[in-house]
Amino acid sequence: MADYQDYGYNNAEASHAFAYLHTPLLSLLDKNKNTCLLDVGCGNGHLVNYLLSLGYNAYGTDASEKGIAIARQTNAERFFVQDLSSDELPAQLQGLHIDTITAVEVIEHLYNPEAFVNFCKNNLAPGGELIISTPYHGYWKNLMLALFNKWDSHANPLWLGGHIKLWSAATLSRLLTDAGFKVIAFKGCGRIPYFWKSMIIKAQLV
Repeated sequence: MADYQDYGYNNAEASHAFAYLHTPLLSLLDKNKNTCLLDVGCGNGHLVNYLLSLGYNAYGTDASEKGIAIARQTNAERFFVQDLSSDELPAQLQGLHIDTITAVEVIEHLYNPEAFVNFCKNNLAPGGELIISTPYHGYWKNLMLALFNKWDSHANPLWLGGHIKLWSAATLSRLLTDAGFKVIAFKGCGRIPYFWKSMIIKAQLV
C-alpha cells in the first residue's frame, strides 16, 4: 500500500475510544465460544494483550509496523504486520481455526469495505463471528451535527488517514448480510441512545 500513512502509535495505552467500547465489546465475547480470536487492525495491540490477560486465545494484525513493534513488547508471538491490500493472512496465522474476528474502529478508514468483509469471511471458520465497531451515524445524530455546524470537525477532510466512510446501523448491517453474514447483536456505545459515539455489530457467518 504505497500511500499508507502510519497512524502514529507512541505507546501501548488504550485509545480514547476504549473508554466506551471496552464493556460492550467484552459482553459480546465468551472464552468457551470465541476460542481463537483475530483482531484485524489491532494498532498497538492493547485489546489483544488485554484479552490474553483474561485468558482468551487472541492474535492481532495491523499495517503499522510501529504499532506492531509496541504490541510485541508484551506478547511477541501474537502480533504480525498485515497489509489489508493482501488477500492472505501472514504465514504464521494461516491454518489457524479462527472462529472470531474483531475490527475496532477500522472499517471507517477503508476505501473498499466490501473487500475487507470478504477478507474476514474467507479467513473465518464455518459459523464464525465478525465483530465490528465504528462511529455511529443516524438521523438524530446527523441532524445535531448539522444544526451545531460540527461536520467539519467531525469528518475533517484534512485528517490524513481519517474517516472516509460514515456508517449507520442499516448500512453496516446490509454490508454484512450481503456478504453472507447474519447480524446477531447490536450495541450503541457512549452517550445517550441515538447520539452514540460508536456502535458495535456482531454478525455470524451463515
